[in-house]
Amino acid sequence: MARFYPVGIPGQPWGEDDVEQWRSRQSRLRRYDRDIVPRIEALADRYEKIVYGELDYAGERFTLFALRDRRFDPALPTALVTGGVHGYETSGVLGALEFLETDAADYAGKVNLLVAPCVSPWAYERINRWNHDAVDPNRNFRVDGPAREATALIELVASVDETFLVHIDLHETTDSDASEFGPARAARDGKDHETEIIPDGFYLVDDSENPQPEFQSSIIAAVEQVTHIAPADAKGEIIGSTVVARGVIQYPLKDLGLCPSITGARYTTTTEVYPDSPRTTPEECVGAQVAAVRAALDFALQRP
Repeated sequence: MARFYPVGIPGQPWGEDDVEQWRSRQSRLRRYDRDIVPRIEALADRYEKIVYGELDYAGERFTLFALRDRRFDPALPTALVTGGVHGYETSGVLGALEFLETDAADYAGKVNLLVAPCVSPWAYERINRWNHDAVDPNRNFRVDGPAREATALIELVASVDETFLVHIDLHETTDSDASEFGPARAARDGKDHETEIIPDGFYLVDDSENPQPEFQSSIIAAVEQVTHIAPADAKGEIIGSTVVARGVIQYPLKDLGLCPSITGARYTTTTEVYPDSPRTTPEECVGAQVAAVRAALDFALQRP
C-alpha cells in the first residue's frame, strides 16, 4: 500500500501510539465555551437547560448541554434536533441554535422540542470529525459504544417519557471529507484509500429500514428555496449510495450506529449541507438547516 496519510503504517490498523500521534496533530482552532455555550445560556430564559453529560479528555472538560421546552405535554408529539455530532460540521451546530433563537416559538403548543446543538464539543474546537480517541461518534450510537458523546445522548433520549415523532440530525458534507477525513479513516483502519467525489449541494439520508419518501421530499422542496440540491452522479449515486429520490439517499441507520436511530421516531432524516460550494455562503448553509428543521416539523405535524 502506498502512504496516503502521515500517521500509521499503510495496511496496519492504528495502535495507541498512532492515535497519540494523530491527536498531537489536532489544534484548538475555536472555543466551545466562547462560541456556543453563551448562546445556550442566553436561550435558558426561554427553555430548560439540561446538562446531560460531561467529557474529560486529558484534563479538558466539556459540559454537554441540551435545551427543551419547560413543560412537555404528553398530548403533543415530541421532536429531537441534533447538531454537531461531527464537530467540524459548523452549520449543524449554528442551525440548531438559530432555529431555537428565531423559529422555535412558532411551534409552541404544537410539539415538545428537545435540542442538543453541539454533541461533540472537542471535535467542534478542532474542526474535526472524530472525538479525542479518534472515534467517529456517528458510527457508534450504541448503548455500549466507545464514544461518550453518543452514549450520553442515548441516555438523554431514554430519560424522555414521551414518544418521539421526529428526529432531524444536522450535518455537512465538506471537501475535507475527501482530503482529510476519508484518508484518516482508511489509515486508522489499515485499509486502502479510495478517493470520494463530494456532491455539490444539499442532500438527505433516509432510513432504508423505515423509508419516508414524502417526508424527505418535503424537506428537499423547502431547502431548495435556500440553497441548491445535490445532483446524482453519472452512476445515479451520491457518495456511493443510490439516489432514491431527488437529493435523497438511504442508509440502514441502526445497523450503522447513526444518530437518528436512537429515538425510534417515525420521521427521521440526516441533512447534508455542502458549505464549500461556490454557489452558497455560510449564512445560506445555516439557513438551509433551519429550513430543514421547519419543514420536518411542518410535515410531521400535518400527519395524524
